[in-house]
Amino acid sequence: MANLLRKPTAPTGKCHDITADSANWGYVGFGLYKLQPGDSVQEATGDREVILVLVEGKAQITADGQDFGEMGERMSVFDRLPPHCLYVPNNKSWQAIATTVCTLAVCTAPGKSGHRLQRLGPEGITLTPRGKGQNTRFINNIAMEDRDVADSLLVTEVFTPAGNWSSYPSHRHDEDIYPDMTYLEETYYHRLNPAQGFAVQRVYTEDGSLDETMSPADGDVILVPKGHHPCAAPYGYELYYLNVMAGPLRKWRFKNDPAHDWIAKRDADTLPPA
Repeated sequence: MANLLRKPTAPTGKCHDITADSANWGYVGFGLYKLQPGDSVQEATGDREVILVLVEGKAQITADGQDFGEMGERMSVFDRLPPHCLYVPNNKSWQAIATTVCTLAVCTAPGKSGHRLQRLGPEGITLTPRGKGQNTRFINNIAMEDRDVADSLLVTEVFTPAGNWSSYPSHRHDEDIYPDMTYLEETYYHRLNPAQGFAVQRVYTEDGSLDETMSPADGDVILVPKGHHPCAAPYGYELYYLNVMAGPLRKWRFKNDPAHDWIAKRDADTLPPA
């Protein structure tokens, strides 16, 4: 097994602490806090930039001496409201004090001091449909390359209706050969509604050197170091995931699995899969 499925390490507090070292790669980090009202957390960014995502609940956020007030709105991620997010550059610090039960994601990648501290949402984030039929899903683009708000990070949310597929047709972004493809490591933070459900995600290479099919539960994280990575929501269970990507170039260029590229051509879906 490639150890790509990461379970929460605790029910509260810091539930995920995935670093580039622990993932055995070079760029992406992902942390997650589950907080009770009054709980306080703070971190220094060091040489990494950070995007804080209020997945659920509300918190009082300060960063680099600036008070951003109470951030957050949706109490369930499945409300599909646009998320409240904050970009914090490298060599800064931030603090969050939960004002309600709160789930806070900490998305990180190497920082280059190229972008300013700023709110990224909910303004400027619009839930957008993508795909057709059972491949329909809905996207909240937090910090993709059309928003010049980060040095390395690419961050997005995806809502997949029950019975549908996403990150499909199967695609990969694991070679640094721009403009044909960019090398991007990726994490998927999965949530299910109802919470007792499961999703299905396969991570595989065309030569078969990596081929893992996993069933992430509510709160699990899957690492995608290379290869194709489609996922599906079983009938009866709505799927949400938060994607974090980073690599040497902050651009998203990918190639579909040749075996399944006919689907994209048939559907004439000009928007890339999420």
